[in-house]
Amino acid sequence: MNKMKKFTYVGVLMVLMFVLSFTALDFFSSMTKVDYVEGSKTLRFTTKMNTSHIAETVKINPNTAGFEAEVKKYVNNNFAVAVNGTHKTLTFTGSQVNGESVWVYFEAQGVSDIATLKIKNSILLNAYPKQINIVNIAYKGNQKTLTFQRGKETNEVGF
Repeated sequence: MNKMKKFTYVGVLMVLMFVLSFTALDFFSSMTKVDYVEGSKTLRFTTKMNTSHIAETVKINPNTAGFEAEVKKYVNNNFAVAVNGTHKTLTFTGSQVNGESVWVYFEAQGVSDIATLKIKNSILLNAYPKQINIVNIAYKGNQKTLTFQRGKETNEVGF
């Protein structure tokens, strides 16, 4: 792991520990990793959410067949991406429930060079006022981290 990646992950961990120290019992977060795949010109997103929080929000048991469809609909309504000012369609590629975490996978295709990346991430922000969403972006050797919370659902980064 290069120094920049290590620094970014350590920084995010320190922020999370700081926040946890004040709100240990009321901590709500999601984490999204964004990877640019140059060969296919695709942005791949992996989002990790708390299983009980998302299940309560979409009002469906995570062990039922309809859970994935509801999560897909919810993510499509609460996560949006614009590259260089142009909205990109997100394609849901799957999800999995793994104990206390739900992993959601989606992508945006047809992404050439990125000068600006604007993201709307309102996942669980309406359901949980203290929710914090973190997005880590890896693009051509650059690492950027964005945070989202109620009142700041949209954020933008330049490369």
